[in-house]
Amino acid sequence: MATVDSFLPTAQLTASGRPVLHPGEIESSLVSSVDLLSEENPNFPHLKSGLLTLTNQRLLWLPSSTSSSPVYIPLSAISHIFSLKKSLKSVFSNPRIRFQVLASSDGKVDPKGVKSIVITLILRGKSDPEAFLGKFWEALKGRAWEENVVGGDGNQAAQSSSSGSGEGSLALKMPVVGVAGILRKEQEMWESTDKSLQDAFQDLNALMGKAKEMVMLAEKMRLKLLSSSSNQGGGGPEEELGTKEEMQDWLLSVGIASPVTKESAGALYHQQLSRQLADFVKIPLERAGGTINLIDVYCLFNRARGTELISPDDLLQACSLWEKFDVPVILRKFDSGVMVIQNKTHSDDEVFSRIRSLVTKPDALLNGVSASDAAKALGVAPAMAKEYLLTAEGKGLLCRDVSPDGFRFFINLLQEINSDDIYLVRDYSIYAAWINTITTSR
Repeated sequence: MATVDSFLPTAQLTASGRPVLHPGEIESSLVSSVDLLSEENPNFPHLKSGLLTLTNQRLLWLPSSTSSSPVYIPLSAISHIFSLKKSLKSVFSNPRIRFQVLASSDGKVDPKGVKSIVITLILRGKSDPEAFLGKFWEALKGRAWEENVVGGDGNQAAQSSSSGSGEGSLALKMPVVGVAGILRKEQEMWESTDKSLQDAFQDLNALMGKAKEMVMLAEKMRLKLLSSSSNQGGGGPEEELGTKEEMQDWLLSVGIASPVTKESAGALYHQQLSRQLADFVKIPLERAGGTINLIDVYCLFNRARGTELISPDDLLQACSLWEKFDVPVILRKFDSGVMVIQNKTHSDDEVFSRIRSLVTKPDALLNGVSASDAAKALGVAPAMAKEYLLTAEGKGLLCRDVSPDGFRFFINLLQEINSDDIYLVRDYSIYAAWINTITTSR
C-alpha cells in the first residue's frame, strides 16, 4: 500500500507543532477539520480531519494526531483551481474544493511534473469556503515563490511625476484671474498633493520591501545560529560565544516574518498564537535562565510582531492553552500572584540549591541576602529573585527579616535541629560557620 510520502512532500514542524515556514513565506488562512484526497486516484491516501494552512507559497496539511505525517503541496505545482459546485446536493453536503496539480510519472506532486491529477479538499468544519477559495486564488496569482525584481516601474513613475511637475511649474506662472484662475489654482494644489502622496507611498512601499527582506535574512541567520550552536555543543572561545549572544539579541528584535493574526487564523487564532508563542520564547528563556516574567514576554512578543499587536488577554489565553499541547514550556503562577513562563525542564531544586549556597556564605550568614543579591547570583531579574526567595521561605529553607531597608533573607537554622533531640544537629558545619562569623564580627 502506498504511503502519503509517495505522493506529497513532508513538511517540517517546530517544537510546538507549527509548520516551519520558508523564507518570505506568510500564512494567509487556516481551516480546521479538512480532508485531503484524490477522488480519481484510489491509490492516493485519504488524509482525514487535519489542519489546512494556506500560505503565499504552499498549501500545508497538518494531522490532528501522530498517525499521519504533515505534508504540503507547493503552489507552483498547482495549474488550476476549479470553482465551487452549486447544486441542491452541495447544500446538504460538506463543501469540496478541487484543484489540479502537476505530478511526476510515479504520481508524486512536482512543479516539473509531466501529468496532472485532481486533488479534493473536503471542508468538514465551520468555515467559509468562498472566502478560502478567494484567498487560494489570490495566493496562486501572487506567485510569491518567484523572485521578481521591481525597478523599471519606479523609474518610469518618477519620470512621469517629474514631467508633471514641470508642467505644473509652468502653469503656476500663469496669472490667477477670475473664477477660472481660482479653479486652475485649486486643480494645481490637488495635483501637487497627489504627487506628494504618490512619492510618499513609493518610499513607504520601498521601505516595507526592505524591511521584509531584512526579516527574511534575520530568520535565515537565526536558524543557522541555532543549528551551529547545537552541532558545536558548549565549546568555543568566550569571545565567540558573546558575539553569538549579541547576534541572537539583534535577531530577536527584528521580528516574526509571519505573525498569527485573527484574519488568517479565524477561530483557530488563540490555538495558533499559543503554538507560535511557545516557539518564540525559546531563545528568551535560554537567555533568562529558564524562567521569564510574563510582562517581559508581552513586550518582547509584541515588539517582534511589529504592527500586529496583541492584547494582554490574548497573551494570557494563549499561555493557558499550553496545558493541552505538547510544548516544552509552561505558565507558572507564584503564591504572590506573579506569573512567569518557564521551561518544563527547569527545576526549582537546582535554584534552591544555589540559594542555599548563597545564604551560607560568611557575609550572608551575618547580614543576610536581598533580592538584588540573589538576582546577581541566579542571573535573573530582582523581581523574579524575590519570588524564588519567598518560595524558598515557604519551603522552610529561609527566614526573613523585614526592616526599613527592605527584606533580608537568612538561612533557617531551625531546620537543622533534630525534632527528637534538640541537642542533635543534622548539619553542624552550618552552625559552626554561623558561630565563627558572629564571633569574628564582634
